[in-house]
Amino acid sequence: MAGRPYRCGKDAAFALDEFLSKSRPIRCVGHGKDRYRRVVADCFRADGQSVNSWLVRQGWAIDWLRYSKGLFRGDQAIAQAARAGGWRGSFEIPCEARAARSKRRAAC
Repeated sequence: MAGRPYRCGKDAAFALDEFLSKSRPIRCVGHGKDRYRRVVADCFRADGQSVNSWLVRQGWAIDWLRYSKGLFRGDQAIAQAARAGGWRGSFEIPCEARAARSKRRAAC
């Protein structure tokens, strides 16, 4: 990999599928909608483990403060320190990359 682009989303999807397969069904609790009318939710495996927390702690998602209010800050610090998932290299924060492409201010 060493400085070359890679499809981290694909790696994240495979890791998530494996994590979810260990305890089904998955239950999600909606907390509202984002500005695009997508549901914002907390999801849990059948064993009670938080899917959201796991994704951030493994480095496959970021703690988006606008919606989490910092709930996953500690998980993100663990992932960064361990250089886990996307933190093993460099990447653009998704909401910042989308804003840059559309020439607007990031809302994250």
